[in-house]
Amino acid sequence: MKIDITSKSGVIENDRAKHVNYIQQGHGAPVILAHGLAASLHDWDELLPELDSAGYTGYALDLLGHGESYKPADHAEFTFDAVFDHFSEWIDSLPNSAPMILVGHSLGGGIVLQYALRYPERVRALVLVNPFYDIQQLSPIMRFVYRNQLLNTRLIKLTPYWIFRVLVDITSVNYHAGHREPHVLPEHIRHQTALDFSRGSSGIYNIPYTLPYLTSDLARIQQPTLLLWGSRDQTLAPESFPRIENLLPNIVTSHVIRICGHVPHQCHPEKFNPLVMKFINDL
Repeated sequence: MKIDITSKSGVIENDRAKHVNYIQQGHGAPVILAHGLAASLHDWDELLPELDSAGYTGYALDLLGHGESYKPADHAEFTFDAVFDHFSEWIDSLPNSAPMILVGHSLGGGIVLQYALRYPERVRALVLVNPFYDIQQLSPIMRFVYRNQLLNTRLIKLTPYWIFRVLVDITSVNYHAGHREPHVLPEHIRHQTALDFSRGSSGIYNIPYTLPYLTSDLARIQQPTLLLWGSRDQTLAPESFPRIENLLPNIVTSHVIRICGHVPHQCHPEKFNPLVMKFINDL
């Protein structure tokens, strides 16, 4: 279900973070929502109204190079650190200074983990959704692709929406016998996913190879954490999620969402959202 949210945008005037496109809904304790690679703030269209109804303020942004946020012309600027700086400086610009609940999916999961390591006093709790925290989570082929900066992203830049849409439709087909729905993702989500792929800067695909080694630092994160993942993730190795469950010292609960891949918050919001809301309401 699509929702109507009043958009707000901010401009941070410094060398690292420029225009930040974001949306805000609700009034109350802050919940920050960070999407994954080649996605956008629309990842959270289903969760934001529930946060509002429960008395929270939900903030969702387009990360650097994504959606309608700032897109550097120089692809060398697309690094994990640059995305993190863009994210953290945007948070600094927000009026709500209370300790935050951070929700991160995939790349956004790595971003919020890094934020909790850098600024633990500002983080109340974490919700990790198929988090990307180690380059080894990628398949050997993808690690080879991301091992070095992509020198030629022209082909990605020239790829039209309809090709992205075909790829999204193919990868979302449900091959599991006995289920009526032909696609794991509903039509409007597949449309938005392809649109996000087509409007993101091609430089974003240089970000994964700059991911810092977070694994050895995870034991320092003491905040209560909810861990959620789809059992059929084809982007990140599903076995890597139980591994991070053992590395983080304060996992309150974890859940595997069946018949779902890399985006459980989009393929099964009717299961995902109640788990998130119960976790944050019980804090």
